Amino acid sequence: MKIIIFGATEVGCLLATEFFEDHDITIIDKEENRTDEFNKLDISFIQGNASDIEVLKKADIKNADVFIACTTIDEANIVACLAAKKISGIRTICFVGKEEYKNALSMERNEGYLCDFFIDYIIWPEELLTEDIFRIVTVSHALDVENFADGKARLLEYKVEPELPIVNKKIREIGFTKDTVIVGLTREGQLFIPNGETEILAEDKLIFMGTPHSLDILAGTFFHRKELVKSVAIIGGGNVGAMLAKYLDDVKIKTKIIEKNYERCQALSESLEHALVIHGDGTNLKILDEEEIGSSDVVISVTNNDERNLLCSLLCKQLGVKRVISRVSKVLNIPLFEKVGIDVAISPKNSAINEVKNDLEENNVDILATVEQGQGEVLEICVKEDFNDKLVMDVKFPARAIIGVIQRKNQVIIPKGNTQIKTSDVLIIFAKAEDAELIKEYFG
Repeated sequence: MKIIIFGATEVGCLLATEFFEDHDITIIDKEENRTDEFNKLDISFIQGNASDIEVLKKADIKNADVFIACTTIDEANIVACLAAKKISGIRTICFVGKEEYKNALSMERNEGYLCDFFIDYIIWPEELLTEDIFRIVTVSHALDVENFADGKARLLEYKVEPELPIVNKKIREIGFTKDTVIVGLTREGQLFIPNGETEILAEDKLIFMGTPHSLDILAGTFFHRKELVKSVAIIGGGNVGAMLAKYLDDVKIKTKIIEKNYERCQALSESLEHALVIHGDGTNLKILDEEEIGSSDVVISVTNNDERNLLCSLLCKQLGVKRVISRVSKVLNIPLFEKVGIDVAISPKNSAINEVKNDLEENNVDILATVEQGQGEVLEICVKEDFNDKLVMDVKFPARAIIGVIQRKNQVIIPKGNTQIKTSDVLIIFAKAEDAELIKEYFG
């Protein structure tokens, strides 16, 4: 596939790094924005502005498959995508940073609006980040949460605390809850797929797939997390903070927001029906103490500054908050946040990259989610006739992978070894990212 990326930004670099090994990548931007990271990749670099028709022609736009605009200027991205669409009818993906652009550009062509060309996919990273955080918050103490099969199946990731009874036990000895399967284990930053003989150690991160009800039982039985999230404090009342507050209000979670800009506080008070809006600085320990932030079940720091988010998160930890989620703008800072004790460090850019990966996958093999900074992938594969009536235990993958869920019409099955696979079943498979292509090829 030939992919043209407009924008030598961090997002552009992440996309190029993700796809250059398997695809033909061309970057368009000014020469001064070209960093050493791009020079390390086997890609083409064209100097110029993709809003310029001649630059697009130089990039061979008519023979490209996908055009992605991810500069830091929304208007430049929009114009470039429209120009690319007008010239070649190419699939266009446009990054924007403003909600009004997302709403305006997402209007369906069949809604009665007159237009002869359009942008295929609008990505607003802050919206994706908000959705990711909301899923994590609403499942108590999970490090990651993904929903599949219209919510009938779920992936959860938990950290193994030293005091848990499963520490130093083999997986086959534990007997995890019915309708759940452990599909991945991360130890010292490295993900692998365990088997029955794998021994669980303190500080491991375990990844499960199963039905929502069975995973709730799993959490209460093995991870001693019976309490529900009842109160959340949000530091930062920007787009993400405001959207999160609305989402949490919908599920009746008590929410308070700390925002240092007074005018923004007024706007939040008018738009949020139940959330408590506090005018103050989230880096001020006195304010955090006075507002009893330490009693919150979860604190989420989502300002647009990594240093402030890190400081706020550490102060909240000092006040006794058990679970802190922090927004990280620079993807390279995520390991630092995790190393100093932040429970969940999450980046809008990572959320957006995952969305692009999902969009570019072919129709019959879809990446539903990625975990552990892209080390693991959840694949969705439709079964062909070759595998009809084959037992799960008889499926011999060319690399380690686990069938976590079988979706059969409206039914969701958490398979065992003797579960039969039927034609037209949809398999949800967990594999390491480096083995995903082998699994896809195995299913044709």
